[in-house]
Amino acid sequence: MRSPVQSRSLIEVWPALAGLSAVFLFEMLDNSILNVALPTIGHELSASTTTLQWVTGAYSVVFGGLMLAFGALADRVGRRKIMLTGLVLLAVASLATAFVTVAWQLIAVRAVMGVAAAMTTPGSLALAFRLFDDDVLRVRATTLISTVGLVGLALGPTAGGLALSVAPWQALLLVNVPVAVLAFVGIRVGVPADDPADLHRDPIDVAGAVLGTATIVLALLAPTLFVEEGTASALPWTAAAAAVVVGTGFVLRQKTARHPLLELKLVARPLVSSGLALKAAAGLATAGLGYLVTLHLQLGLGWAPAEAALGMLPQVVVLIAGGALVTPLMRRLGLTKAAWFSAAAVVCGLAVYTAFGGLGYVWIAVALALVAAGMRVVGVVAGTNVMRGLPENRTTIGAALVDTAGEVTTGIGITLSGTILALVFPGALTEARRSADFLTATTYAGLALTLLSAALVGFGILRGRRPE
Repeated sequence: MRSPVQSRSLIEVWPALAGLSAVFLFEMLDNSILNVALPTIGHELSASTTTLQWVTGAYSVVFGGLMLAFGALADRVGRRKIMLTGLVLLAVASLATAFVTVAWQLIAVRAVMGVAAAMTTPGSLALAFRLFDDDVLRVRATTLISTVGLVGLALGPTAGGLALSVAPWQALLLVNVPVAVLAFVGIRVGVPADDPADLHRDPIDVAGAVLGTATIVLALLAPTLFVEEGTASALPWTAAAAAVVVGTGFVLRQKTARHPLLELKLVARPLVSSGLALKAAAGLATAGLGYLVTLHLQLGLGWAPAEAALGMLPQVVVLIAGGALVTPLMRRLGLTKAAWFSAAAVVCGLAVYTAFGGLGYVWIAVALALVAAGMRVVGVVAGTNVMRGLPENRTTIGAALVDTAGEVTTGIGITLSGTILALVFPGALTEARRSADFLTATTYAGLALTLLSAALVGFGILRGRRPE
């Protein structure tokens, strides 16, 4: 039975929303603000390019790999409790940055921060969902939280660059400490303690947690290895094959375990499977298109890096301002159709880039805006649909599934695009500057992204038509 919910407006729960927004701000701000400091970090710590990649990669792999396990744990011991513990860990790990002197220490700190993110991020959606019993308020709350995070994503590189001119690079990670404190206080004060009656009582499937974590880690590791080692190396292909084998083992385990980590019949529910497919399509499209356009502007059109950054502004503006579209669209079409409509916009954006991107920047800007608008809506609505399709005591692992779907398909989108480009330009990609072959390669990469995204959206729409 769902616990009674008293909140009738966002203002009534502002401390909770402030805390949950701070959690999402950390997730979005963290890597974006750190990326601008990588050259400085490399110089001061004498780190190689590969080592620097692991400064960000260690966080992403640990974060993505542990979300399901911590989502399952939170549904059993308490979502609020796990989130508060994760915020303490985040503050401690961020403080440890001040004492880093060599690259491996920074990688270790980033891995611990990935653990903290896995403990906090899925819970933010689950806790926001349970603050209200009205879907309109749930969507408005999720929109507010995500808008705060997207502002951090957009302003992170600029803020980081300005900070580096007056402060050491460690300051960029120390900023997580006040963010974690704000989140802790807001959630501690504004979110009621978990009702034991709403918690999941089955024991944790340890074998399933290990297999699930290994599957996601390998799925996230393979794209990194493809970039590092190239498609001619056996290592990335081995990691990809291992991900398939271990993933198959995870599915078999979940089908046979007495108390599975993830009940597959819950994932098969129409609202859940539809929402996950649409979220995956949005993650794939946004990451893949962003990767291609960044290279297209510099190598295809010959723009300087600063000019290319400005060229991405249509995406940034729509991601931030597009929050105003969510509630009106949901009221007009309903949650399910709003998700379908926005997901279709994502596919249309990819199709525009594929068909017309070679004709000039105007078409690239249109594609960026369409994909960003679609992703902005579907990111909120699809996640809410997943929560609606699950029992009260499974919401945190449902939120973990949403985040995992986005994280894994983000890696797939970048890898798919990068692999197609690498097949055309097996040497240095800089040789592609203003090359007709480069534009052809981006067209093929855009087509691959469009077809895969369209398949996910088609599946999501078909699943969403089925009755619960």
